[in-house]
Amino acid sequence: MMKFQGSHILSVSQFDRESVSRILDVAKAMIPYASRQKRCTVLEGAILNNLFFEPSTRTRVSFGTAFQLLGGFVHETVGQESSSLSKGESLFDTARVISGYSDVIAMRHPEMHSVAEFSKGSSVPVINGGDGANEHPTQALLDLFTIQAEMARFGKGIDDLNIVLMGDLKHGRTVHSLSRLLSLYNNVNITLLAPNELQMPDSVISTLSNAGHNITVTDEMAGNLQSDVVYQTRIQQERFASVEDADKYRGHFSLNKSVYEQYCKDHTVIMHPLPRDSRPEANELDVDLNDNQNLAIFRQAQNGVLVRMALFALTLGVDEKLSQFEKDVTWFTTK
Repeated sequence: MMKFQGSHILSVSQFDRESVSRILDVAKAMIPYASRQKRCTVLEGAILNNLFFEPSTRTRVSFGTAFQLLGGFVHETVGQESSSLSKGESLFDTARVISGYSDVIAMRHPEMHSVAEFSKGSSVPVINGGDGANEHPTQALLDLFTIQAEMARFGKGIDDLNIVLMGDLKHGRTVHSLSRLLSLYNNVNITLLAPNELQMPDSVISTLSNAGHNITVTDEMAGNLQSDVVYQTRIQQERFASVEDADKYRGHFSLNKSVYEQYCKDHTVIMHPLPRDSRPEANELDVDLNDNQNLAIFRQAQNGVLVRMALFALTLGVDEKLSQFEKDVTWFTTK
């Protein structure tokens, strides 16, 4: 198992199965704090610098929320134009300075491998919140946590899972990272459902194949959605050369109530990393599924707080001290 304390979290390739299990176990222990049953101040006085140089809502806010739920302080920089990177400062120099103000840093950047480059100059742990089309390790971990929690309702686990990954698999860093984590498990059946031009990169398919999983590559929805989980992704417009190029693929794999009832099992869990594109020309995941109890997308988003709390606790070495810093919640809460 990897050594978490003081380590950067840059890629899912850092993890073995034991390390992933440890993260998921600590994330589960965070449920009382995230649901406001208890407070925890184990990181009181600690500082997180949230550096988000690419647009983000859920990831940025959930990183900040996770740190504050453990009692820490959050400072934010949003957009490259708000930082000295816009003046030509290198990632290394930025890291050397900002890490001096921080106990841990969460970072998102539009360029592949940029967070790893940044981490070389940092004196504190850096957690990758997404680096271009490369990876999104914390999203993959929360996806895995969600799959584990959802499958537990049916007496299943991640081993022997049947999952469909659907949509823009070429540019979707969430499915790249999730696929690499799934390679740690046994006998997973994975259907890669996408237009040929947007199929999963060969390197990711090789990782899954080398793990002994059964891989189906297709561009047909009919007959290919009979699975435990359907993981839908949006067209990653920001990764295309132009809006017109992205528009060629919008709406090709829309999942709605009619499609679900026709092609999916009664218990098929629906996941999506969000945001979902609800514009009529795309409508990749229809609002007519909002009342479906197997729509897990909002539970999935909430699980991001749990997983990020776990990573902060592990990298800062307080994962065994949580109960010592518990307090009662003093305000009214509906959670």
